[in-house]
Amino acid sequence: MGTALVTGASAGLGRAFAIELAARGHDVVLVARDEGRLQQIADELRRRHGVHAEALGADLADRGQLQRVADRVGDAARPVDLVVNNAGFGIKAGFVNGDIAEEERALDVMVRAVMVLSHAAAEPMRRRGHGAILNVSSVASFATVGTYSADKAWTTVFSEGLSSDLAGSGVTVTALCPGFIRTEFHDRAQMNMGWLPEGMWLDAHRVALDALHDVAAGHVVSVPSLQYRLLVGLARSVPRPVVRRVSRRVSTVRR
Repeated sequence: MGTALVTGASAGLGRAFAIELAARGHDVVLVARDEGRLQQIADELRRRHGVHAEALGADLADRGQLQRVADRVGDAARPVDLVVNNAGFGIKAGFVNGDIAEEERALDVMVRAVMVLSHAAAEPMRRRGHGAILNVSSVASFATVGTYSADKAWTTVFSEGLSSDLAGSGVTVTALCPGFIRTEFHDRAQMNMGWLPEGMWLDAHRVALDALHDVAAGHVVSVPSLQYRLLVGLARSVPRPVVRRVSRRVSTVRR
């Protein structure tokens, strides 16, 4: 079934991807900062599914540690067939009053790491004539909710462009743009999410399954769930001043 590398695999959507991929018989390389937690997940996947599971501890904001992951992606002796660039985090504070170091870290993890690991994967995959890159973006990429939207907008557009570059090569690129998922993401950022209707929350495993289905189908942009597909369609069609007004309101109630 091949090997999949998943970043941010110690919790949330990344963990869901690791579990679903292992259940399908894929060997997995799990990447995150918490190596102890990664090793526990790797042990569980080996025991339950009989796959090879490798724990690769790395802080993707550190360029040297990121390169270790890129080297693993590009290792011809141990080819990676699917790269899931999932690592990311939210920032509660607004940009003007926030910590610029934290903003730079977010850019490193959600933009630079995606670029570096996609580059490490693309050429080896093209030479082999097959492979897939799945970059986790967000419905926020179609909005203007601070620098998180900006980071994710880069991911969506980058994925679309890379998909065009690799067209006809047997290698696909998909930007996954989910809405709000029940994970540790918002709790870690200490965001107030009490305002969000219950029906707008998504299940991490359902999102992972939908994303893998869209990767197999060769979809360039994947938006799980009908409600978020409708929202993205609306965001793409209404005037940008309307998008900015709604985004400003969302930003306010989350803090």
